[in-house]
Amino acid sequence: MTVPEPRRIKSSWWADPGDRVLAVMLLAPLSILVALIIVYPVLRLFQSSLYNHSLTSGVPAEFVGLENFTLMLDDPTFWSTLWNTVLITLLTVPGALVVGLAMALMANLPFKRKWPVRLSLLIPWALPLAFAGLIFAWFFHSEYGIVNDVLRRLGFGTVIWFNSPGWAMTAICLTIIWKTSSFIALILLAGLQTIPRSLYEAAEVDGAGKLRQFFEITLPLLRPAIVVALIFRTITALQTFDIPYTMTAGGPGNSTQTLAMYIHQNTVSFLDIGYGSALAVIMFLLSMLVTIIYLRLIQAKER
Repeated sequence: MTVPEPRRIKSSWWADPGDRVLAVMLLAPLSILVALIIVYPVLRLFQSSLYNHSLTSGVPAEFVGLENFTLMLDDPTFWSTLWNTVLITLLTVPGALVVGLAMALMANLPFKRKWPVRLSLLIPWALPLAFAGLIFAWFFHSEYGIVNDVLRRLGFGTVIWFNSPGWAMTAICLTIIWKTSSFIALILLAGLQTIPRSLYEAAEVDGAGKLRQFFEITLPLLRPAIVVALIFRTITALQTFDIPYTMTAGGPGNSTQTLAMYIHQNTVSFLDIGYGSALAVIMFLLSMLVTIIYLRLIQAKER
């Protein structure tokens, strides 16, 4: 007597999907969400930059191609705001990295009570940007500011910070460094926690001092965290708006006006959507260029 073979139950693809189908099913919701909140707005931004669309003119939007971008070449305000943005980036990113690294190393010391030290790192980071700008605008006030009061007590003359382009930019950069160094410190502190203590103990046995341990153990192993911190800090530096806006409103003149402030002026104050979108495209491309450079440097070092 022959035993009949068991009947095979054919399962549908959604009940028992393969690895590739399962990956597509899991990534599909995230892909749709990214397309809705990132890809679509960016495409709309590029589309708006190709139109002459001013809400104050009362005429419908007109397709002008790359005319908005060619207008930038003869726009001195665009070049000055672009230079101010690049200058703030070049000054504040290395400054925040140095201060943030020092703060992270201090927070990583073997304190008995570590939480007050590490909590102090969160305060500048959690403070709203506009609020930080208002606080430091008071600090650098020429008459009753704390900075000038300290300078007078030390025997120096007072400085009218916001009447000079150089001093105004200095005050803004110092404020940005104070505000953003805590963010870098938090990232670097997380990286310091991953370095094994046994490496330092072995280095001490070999007679390596603290300075040599820092350059041969801490910095090389902290490099991935430093790169991540630099990527985020550089992109946000290129988009600087709140602190210069609240401290100087771009003054004196437009000597501290950033590209983000110029975009806000064209789109919100002047209601020139087309030219403002073209300026925003330049900022987007600049941010993408910086990100690509950092990623290329990471790939080159990994090889």
